[in-house]
Amino acid sequence: MALTVSQVARLAKISIRALHHYDELGLLRPSDRSEAGYRLYSQADLQRLQQVLFFKELGFPLEEIRRILADPAFDLRAALRMQRQLLTERASRLDALVHAVDAALDALEKGTHVDKEAMFEAFGDFDPSKYEEEAKQRWGETEAYKESSRRAARYTKEDWKRIKEEGDALFKALADLLAAGASPASTEVMDLAEAHRQYLGKWFYLCPPAMHRGLGEMYVADTRFTENIDRVRAGLSLFLRDAFAANAERQGAGGSCA
Repeated sequence: MALTVSQVARLAKISIRALHHYDELGLLRPSDRSEAGYRLYSQADLQRLQQVLFFKELGFPLEEIRRILADPAFDLRAALRMQRQLLTERASRLDALVHAVDAALDALEKGTHVDKEAMFEAFGDFDPSKYEEEAKQRWGETEAYKESSRRAARYTKEDWKRIKEEGDALFKALADLLAAGASPASTEVMDLAEAHRQYLGKWFYLCPPAMHRGLGEMYVADTRFTENIDRVRAGLSLFLRDAFAANAERQGAGGSCA
């Protein structure tokens, strides 16, 4: 049975105004209208709304969500896997922060001091500028680099820590599948490859499947990338190249990008 806008608003715990806004943006347009012209939402519309809210909770801008959902290659299963992975990482990070707060409260109540290193362990020390100059020389004229630079300029230390955690989690999950003997062309591996492509789109630049395939090729062609990636697990760079290529092939982008 189709639901009215007020029923959907109550069900999803969002405002009617938000649903109207999503309709105006082309983010979530109801499948039908009543004879009186009122919006009517189907089960498929509710599933799309759930995706909008998942992505929004993860910090994706609405325009970025609209582009992701409008992509003909969008895969609901891959999106859900990525969202679960990112939410799990966020939960782990929040759990570490809760423990840090508890330790600080305990020390305050006892009149003691928390170990200096432990005080800031939960915040990490990721430095995003390490390879900035070389990246500018190699890719500074590309639209992807310009877009990445625009986004990076707005990121805080907390953002960079989250970016690193999410990227590390994806690479670890892929490394675990490599260790388990999974094929790069298996559905589970390709879903994680797609999650990595969407991760790049979320934080840095839109990465079409063919470009993502080219990135995997660079992981093998440039020994510095290879050495860094293979520190996670030996052979991971080759595994990523093949997984990115298989995922690109699955989405109809069989050729590599220049």
